[in-house]
Amino acid sequence: MAEDSVNPGADGGRIDHPALPAAAAAIDRMLVLGGGYTGRRVARALEAAGVPVLLTHRQPAPPGDARGWLHFDPDQGALPSQADLAGVSHVLVTIPPDAGGRDPVLESLETRLRQLAPVWLGYLSTTGVYGDSGGDWVDETSPTRPLLERSQARLACEQAWRRSGLPVQLLRLPAIYGPGRNPMVSLRNGTARLIHKPGQVFSRVHVDDIVGAVLHTIALAPEARPDTLILADTFPCPSSEILGLAAHLLGCPLPELQRYEDVAASMGPMARSFWSENRRASSRRLRDDLGYRLLYPTYREGLASCSGDFF
Repeated sequence: MAEDSVNPGADGGRIDHPALPAAAAAIDRMLVLGGGYTGRRVARALEAAGVPVLLTHRQPAPPGDARGWLHFDPDQGALPSQADLAGVSHVLVTIPPDAGGRDPVLESLETRLRQLAPVWLGYLSTTGVYGDSGGDWVDETSPTRPLLERSQARLACEQAWRRSGLPVQLLRLPAIYGPGRNPMVSLRNGTARLIHKPGQVFSRVHVDDIVGAVLHTIALAPEARPDTLILADTFPCPSSEILGLAAHLLGCPLPELQRYEDVAASMGPMARSFWSENRRASSRRLRDDLGYRLLYPTYREGLASCSGDFF
């Protein structure tokens, strides 16, 4: 684990990141589009450093809690005005494609974003755009061959962002885990499944390393930022391996082992698609070329950091 000093958040997460001071100094005002798991985490780290942050939500601001809250729901015609966005210098887009496969931010806010002239715009995408590599490593130079419809939509959105002419950096993510979203939670609530599929591995990234990598790239000089970057830890592995550690940390038994070929037919479409692709995502460019030091290099450190949620 990184040895930089950090302050724990209320849920044991990392608030202070090594690049936070430099990133905070570079940002006049941050717009985070999408107040979900990762978007909230990024906003919280920046706010702790005194950076003004606007965070969009699909719901109107609750009474007395309007600070930094932007109502954004294109389906209902709820769009922030140009005045709402005044002073924004950096933008992070965490919102996925809509049901039609289009990007709801570009569809509704492209003109306003152009008027802002941000110096950086990060778009959180997925390593699913590489498709199935048969368990081989993929990196930013690998061909994009998405097989799943949702990954095809992501690639189309990536291409639309590139065509926008905005200063876009594509950040491709594997499975995200962290406090409140990890195998210990599924073990505790009884939804965990111990499934074995020979040769199958999954890449993953801790949410606080997404935050850290975002801050790290913002702190870089514009000419040093690659236009595409994979954010992942260094140790892809079978899901059974991380579930085994989760059970050990909780001191609870594992569910009964199931063979994938025996249970695939009973899985829903989303679960089957999750298991249909096998690849290892490399973050070597982030770590070696850009000098980012992972807070949680493997699931072992990352999952252990989440165990405080349960004790």
